[in-house]
Amino acid sequence: MASRSWSALSVLTGFLVAPGLAAGQSPAAPTFTKDVAPLFYRSCTECHRPGSQAPMSLVSYADSRPWARSIKTQVQKRQMPPFHVDRSVGLQKFKNDPSLTDAEIDTIVRWVDAGSPQGNPADLPPVPQYRDPNVWTIGEPDLVIKFPKFLVPAKAPDLYGDLFADLDLDEDRYIKAIQTRSATANSHKVTHHALSYTVPSEAIAGDMSTEGGQFLVEYASGKNAEVYPEGTGVLLKKGEKARLSYHTHSWGEDTYMEVEVGMKLYPKGYVPPKIRWSKQLAQPSAPLDVPPGSVARSDGYVFMHKPAKIIAFQPHLHLLGTRQCLELIYPTNGASAKTEVINCINFNNSWHLSYNYEDDVAPIVPAGTVLHNIQWHDNTAANPRASDPRNWVGNGNRTVDEMGFFWLGWVELTEEEYRKELAERQARAKSRTATTQQQ
Repeated sequence: MASRSWSALSVLTGFLVAPGLAAGQSPAAPTFTKDVAPLFYRSCTECHRPGSQAPMSLVSYADSRPWARSIKTQVQKRQMPPFHVDRSVGLQKFKNDPSLTDAEIDTIVRWVDAGSPQGNPADLPPVPQYRDPNVWTIGEPDLVIKFPKFLVPAKAPDLYGDLFADLDLDEDRYIKAIQTRSATANSHKVTHHALSYTVPSEAIAGDMSTEGGQFLVEYASGKNAEVYPEGTGVLLKKGEKARLSYHTHSWGEDTYMEVEVGMKLYPKGYVPPKIRWSKQLAQPSAPLDVPPGSVARSDGYVFMHKPAKIIAFQPHLHLLGTRQCLELIYPTNGASAKTEVINCINFNNSWHLSYNYEDDVAPIVPAGTVLHNIQWHDNTAANPRASDPRNWVGNGNRTVDEMGFFWLGWVELTEEEYRKELAERQARAKSRTATTQQQ
């Protein structure tokens, strides 16, 4: 096996240890009003509130108390809030990260174990001012594409096809943030995925499998918005059409799939210095093979021909997928290979999240780096999403088949840009180490 080396690109974190309690002294049990409600208000109640998409409200003590044991289970497993980064490996700084720290999870667990006390009502912080659940998370879009609605029958095989819509542009513009969403309450239940593109108007009469077009963004269940770093963007061309490549899956009721894409745009005439690329990469190097009652690993690889900064990482698996890791294999120049695990995601098919790196830690890679996709599929009775663990499962496009690749967002760097940013990061890491040693 190649030797593992954590490079200067890794995040160095310190841990503060709270002073110990005096001998025989027990910490006071956390209360809802003082200790738990602030955590819920920050990380949970944007969804868990009346009128929003989650199945129960956690705004008040009366709302939360009946769900205490379930809350404990979900936060201990890091299923909720839905942000499924393995905290024991790799980078840990992401944009719009709602997750709880280990100490915060411990607070909730101790609250439940103590009987979920309410505490002093005077300690309750003000309830947040919530945004309208129908409002775009990227802010009011400058452009919204509404695709035609498509009826998905109550019982039908998985369906595939394309829908088209106009682009209301009077000149070329660049995207700085993009979000796909279901326009109705049930639309997401039948939308396995939806890929949006722009294509020349004359191309829509052709074969979309060969025409393709300019890729914009992928949508699947639970997908969040993508906000590009300042100075990076994706081109929208005046006169082109918007294309939605869809895959639907029936759920027992006639349901219309209605998808819309909202975009924040750079000002007219502005051309960002960098193009933001996004592709599905690192398909398994051998066909997926998940025997009955087993957990199977597969691997995929992709070669980076130019230096790059990785902006976002999004795993894509299906119902049996449980975990995916992104590893960098650096060019060796004859030396022993150096590798670095950037992140591992404990995958949940209900939440196809894009993990957007904070700008100062977004991985930078030299030309010649190999991106290694490592993933696991669980076809056992222990996986509640396994439709029938007695059956063999292989790769395919249907929901009940399997896939395994990742969506990657990145910008290309010149050799000079790569060396400059690497030197700056190494200097910052050295400074942090010196500061830590002095403390």
